[in-house]
Amino acid sequence: MNIFDINTITRENVKSLKPYSSARDEFEDFSTANMIFLDANENPFQNGVNRYPDPQQNSVKAILAKNKNIKSSQILLGNGSDEVLDLLFRAFCEPKTDNIISLPPTYGMYGVLANINAVENREVLLSTDFQPQVEKILEAVDDNTKIIFLCSPNNPTGNSFSYESVVKLLQNFKGLVVIDEAYIDFSDKESWLTEIDEYPNLVITQTLSKAYGLAGIRLGICYGSEAVISVLNKIKPPYNVNELTQQRAIVRLNESDKIKAEITSIVEQREELLKVLLEVSFVEKIYPTEANFVLVKVDDANKRYDQLIAKGIVIRNRTTQPLCENCLRFTIGIPEENAVLIKELKLLS
Repeated sequence: MNIFDINTITRENVKSLKPYSSARDEFEDFSTANMIFLDANENPFQNGVNRYPDPQQNSVKAILAKNKNIKSSQILLGNGSDEVLDLLFRAFCEPKTDNIISLPPTYGMYGVLANINAVENREVLLSTDFQPQVEKILEAVDDNTKIIFLCSPNNPTGNSFSYESVVKLLQNFKGLVVIDEAYIDFSDKESWLTEIDEYPNLVITQTLSKAYGLAGIRLGICYGSEAVISVLNKIKPPYNVNELTQQRAIVRLNESDKIKAEITSIVEQREELLKVLLEVSFVEKIYPTEANFVLVKVDDANKRYDQLIAKGIVIRNRTTQPLCENCLRFTIGIPEENAVLIKELKLLS
């Protein structure tokens, strides 16, 4: 049984908000023959991008809906996942009143967006094996807790959260449970999208920045119930995803074989790096990973980071993060880049 009611968590001003209606919202059928568009104050000279983009990104959503076996009305697209996350704050969290829960060590933008939106961020540390401490999370919940953020596979740790833990949160929390699946394509775990119709308070964010290799176009994806997506559509900017981004996304989403091959290569390279790290003398612990990166504990993270920088290799020093003292994060590159990293690790060992 789910205890979620969207009306109890939606901000009052958002409930009564009449969203802005753009020219392309009122008439967006560009395929209609012989229509003369004099409604949006655009430059009339054709160059491919002189017209405003589809504000609902229907062509992109149609491909995603087919690929993910859900409805287009369950999808919201944003200018990167960060915009999607920000919209969740703005729709459901009352500034200076409400709070969210995040689980460090995790993606830092949850806390940043909480601060920007004047929303308290209640941090409940993961366990020492980087799993949610469900009882402590539920103890931290009060009547003003609107969202729990879960990153699974988690950044920077690389592991997925247990199914049982997530289900317990979904069943016992009256607010939204947002699962950030930026790295799901590198995992053998099933996406929580398969449960989207089971839990009305489940929201899933994904991105084209990782497995799809489109970090430069900034396209984030939000999946949720039609009720949640409808609220987010009320407050999103009218043209938040530009035409060039939509066009490039469509091309890439139709390259499924190429994407699968790249993911396979990354996973194979990840496993190769894991083997090498076992032989590196200054590596003290290698954490399990289902992402396109590996988190390792070393003897002196600052020292090893500087040594690799001196060799022209940029990694991420995570030693300042909770539970990550002396930890370095290695993103998996192309085989040639990984070979250079492996060579330098062996030389430093």
